[in-house]
Amino acid sequence: MTLSGLAYLLFTMLLAVVMGGIIVYYYNPGRKETIEEPKRRMLDEEQ
Repeated sequence: MTLSGLAYLLFTMLLAVVMGGIIVYYYNPGRKETIEEPKRRMLDEEQ
């Protein structure tokens, strides 16, 4: 494997880890209330 091939592989792996971290952070059960609060506020303003 060439140096550029290794660099592409490491960069791809880094992006996959970052994307996985974002998914884990967003779907963390402790953040459910924070995520759904704007939705409830928007529905309450219509009434």
